[in-house]
Order: sequence, then C-alpha cells, then structure tokens
Amino acid sequence: MVNEVKPAEDFKYGLGNYQHTRRMVLAVLVVVLFAALLFGQSTFPPDTPVHESIEMFGVLLIFLGVVGRLWSTLYIGGRKSAEVVTGGPYSITRNPLYVFSSVAAAGVGAQIGSITATIGFGLLCAGAFYIVILREEKFLKEALGAPYQAYLAKVPRFFPRLSLYEEGDTGSFKPRLLLTTLLDGLVFLVALPVFETIDGAQQSGILPVLFRLP
Repeated sequence: MVNEVKPAEDFKYGLGNYQHTRRMVLAVLVVVLFAALLFGQSTFPPDTPVHESIEMFGVLLIFLGVVGRLWSTLYIGGRKSAEVVTGGPYSITRNPLYVFSSVAAAGVGAQIGSITATIGFGLLCAGAFYIVILREEKFLKEALGAPYQAYLAKVPRFFPRLSLYEEGDTGSFKPRLLLTTLLDGLVFLVALPVFETIDGAQQSGILPVLFRLP
C-alpha cells in the first residue's frame, strides 16, 4: 500500500543532501573496516574449521546485504520524498537499506575469522547510520506529513518486525537507481579477493598483525 502526498521541489533537493550523506557514511565505514582488516587477525588460526566457517558465514551475509539493498531499491527508488512507501521491506522496517548495509558490514568483519569483528562491524555500521536516520526522519515528517506520521507509529525504525510484512507495489521501475545501488553494494563483494590477499600477506609476514580478536 502506498499513500501519496503532494511532492515539493524543495523536498527533492533536501533529500538529495541526505542521500549524499548516506553514501559518504558508507564510504567512510568501508575505509575504517578495510584498515581494521589490514592489521587485524582472528585468535582462531587460519585454515581451521572455526575460522573458515566464520569467513563463509560472512560471505553469505555480504550477499544477503547486497541482495537486500537491491530489493529495497525496487520499492523506494525515486519515491522517497513524494510518497510513503509501505510495501515489501518497508513494511517491516523503515530503513531496510541501512539494515542490509549493516548486515553486509558484519559480513566484512567476518572475513577476519572473528566473531567479535562480525558483531562489532555490524554494530558500528548500524550506529553510524542511526544518526543519518534521525536526520532523515525529521526531514520526512515535514515532507510527507500525516501519512508518514502514521507509518512511524506502525513500523519499527530499524530492527525488522516480520509479522508486519505486506507485498505492496514497486511503482515505476527505474533501472538507473537500481544500477546505482548495485554499484554501491559491489564495494562489499569486490573487497572479498582483497581480503584474501591481505590474509595471505599477513600469514607470510609481509603485513604486521597489530591486534587479534576472538
């Protein structure tokens, strides 16, 4: 179900600023996570079943995050400042793009082979986006009015409530927006071979290991 409100040009440009902020936050997080992977290592020795299992679980989280971001864009693409979108992933959480980005970040942390890094990276990403979410909500309250207020009262801000799921509709499909989201998400996937190279460099002594995480 989609509740329409009258779009405003000022709201369109305002939302663009928040979307830019979202991409900047994502870029900074990727740099921070990469730096941690560059000099960190798990207390579980490489090539052991526990270490390998955590890494593989992380790969699954990354794929889930990328696919989830694409799913979310199918529903929200181009409509965020003009309509209250309440279908698909937006029926169970108000910020599925941020939720799935945090899932992918947890998958990145898992590439160290550490449970602590897996949880920590996910929480770090979620915490960084929380600030952006609060700013976006303030803007959208003004942009979308009463329909958005009703949506706030029904759907949780972050953690999904699966019992609320409704299919809804995706509106007009915009391939350009889907491509942009795919390219953003590919940062997580492209990083996988880089992480393998880092792991090999650490094992051979080329890169120093400055800290270890369980």
